Amino acid sequence: MARHFRKAARIILIGAPGVGKGTQTERLIARFPQLAAISSGDLLRENVRKKTPLGIKAESTMLAGNLVPDSTILDLISSELQARGWLTPTSSKTASSSSNPAPAFQLSPSASFILDGFPRTTAQAASLDKLIPINLAVHLLTPPEIILSRIASRWIHAQSGRVYNTEFNPPKVPGKDDITGEPLTQRDDDSIDTWTQRLKKFEETSRPLLEHYERNGCLFRAEGNSSDEISPKLFAEIERRFT
Repeated sequence: MARHFRKAARIILIGAPGVGKGTQTERLIARFPQLAAISSGDLLRENVRKKTPLGIKAESTMLAGNLVPDSTILDLISSELQARGWLTPTSSKTASSSSNPAPAFQLSPSASFILDGFPRTTAQAASLDKLIPINLAVHLLTPPEIILSRIASRWIHAQSGRVYNTEFNPPKVPGKDDITGEPLTQRDDDSIDTWTQRLKKFEETSRPLLEHYERNGCLFRAEGNSSDEISPKLFAEIERRFT
């Protein structure tokens, strides 16, 4: 059983498509109950659905065909942390004494979370640093050929969305859905060419972000051919840093 954190863990996972970020997030939360998962995408959808002021602002931007600005995403994250009691504005006197006109915040030492979906660029990371500095950026590394092999082995039942993998989660009857017996297919965007391009693009766009966190001294690389190889390394590093 993991020990309690002695300081707040503010974590992001950086990894190529198909590397298993979702799997690692689930395992981390199960292993360390102090952690919460905060998804910028989920926050955006929830605020739009609830028609909060931030949600209305974001929806109007999206309806106009524009990307939601970084400042709005930061506001969503800030609002969520405040709702959890983890982020509180400092006194107006303290805030006004700063050269930065934006309100200053105090982050609770119990605020331990994995932030998903943000930041994706160095500009976003720099903005986030001012609000809630990340103190562990994990680079999940699996060789591209392993990821491509997984994708080539992935089959789905289109009607239900059930996913199979011929290597580690095969259907009972090859090529057939376990429940209906209907034929399995591969998604159009699961072609090797498509995924090769996605992995190449990630490699290019993630490099500056990784360098940002390496300069900040909080980058950790966890490498393995599978999630089962990576998880123990990740658990050990979090225990070393935070317990």
